[in-house]
Amino acid sequence: MNTLHLSVREIQASDIPLITHYWLTAEPDFLLGMGVDLDKMPQEHEWHTMLTEQLATPHPHKMSWCIVWLINGVPAGHSNINKIIPGEEAYMHLHLWHTTTRQQGTGVGLVRLTLPYFFDTYGLQRLYCQPYVHNAAPNSTLRKVGFEFVRQEITTPGWLNFEQPVNLWVMTRERFLQLYDA
Repeated sequence: MNTLHLSVREIQASDIPLITHYWLTAEPDFLLGMGVDLDKMPQEHEWHTMLTEQLATPHPHKMSWCIVWLINGVPAGHSNINKIIPGEEAYMHLHLWHTTTRQQGTGVGLVRLTLPYFFDTYGLQRLYCQPYVHNAAPNSTLRKVGFEFVRQEITTPGWLNFEQPVNLWVMTRERFLQLYDA
């Protein structure tokens, strides 16, 4: 049996082309299935500028922060938070870059490894996620990881999205500590 080794780390400069490639080469149907407004997609240089600025900004002042997911030591996806209010809350996003690594159960393990980074680095009390209602994979992953369903609502969940129905999920610090004995 082939066992996958999952690990996570903070974004590095060498990850910028990988993240940019993910966004710019994804099939339009895949992006629409995540709730992405294709007309809002930044150009390559804009992605590079945003991610470079993220790397250069100290943690308390970041508008977004990215954790890179590795499968067998190879970068394979990322999770980022934005709408960060240190000591209070942030909103999480989940992205596996390759079709071969999706729907294999790796997302659950990778999110579990990522949660301590978000909770500990920013002292979060609540971590939210708002996946598109029609995007089954992240909704299933969040449930399996232990996020609690709050409600379904119609919103524009991020700067790259169109208005859409989303499921709002939350992981509180208390629940995180209980589930992950952190």
